[in-house]
Amino acid sequence: MTRLRITSCGHVFIAETNPDAPQTVAAFLKLLPYRQKIIHVRWSGEGCWVPLGEFKLENDGAVVGFENHTSHPSVGDILFYPGGYSETELLIAYGSCCFASKMGQLAGNHFLTIVEGKENLREVGLKVLWEGAQDVLFEKI
Repeated sequence: MTRLRITSCGHVFIAETNPDAPQTVAAFLKLLPYRQKIIHVRWSGEGCWVPLGEFKLENDGAVVGFENHTSHPSVGDILFYPGGYSETELLIAYGSCCFASKMGQLAGNHFLTIVEGKENLREVGLKVLWEGAQDVLFEKI
């Protein structure tokens, strides 16, 4: 498993790639370092997301579809939703989550799991909730 450093709101998290989502992992690693803004989810509960619009994640020319997908991420799980019923996005769960959009329940590829710093996720989530969009950086260690 590859380890990534995720930095946001003054906190550093260490995440490991999920072997059950090899296409998503391979494609995402090609984007690193990856800098975006996270905002608070609207329908999913306690999570933050990176809205990606019509972005298509590709691995060796093929668009990444569903693999190892779930609607119920645990704290520290990071999902990639390849689009379809809603826009493409990344979701980071910091508490109770049921991944959804205005169209209803969704499922995203669980491709990263935060393994260090998880105790600070709630603080990040609440900062994003009350203060708005925040920077997030994903880097390979």
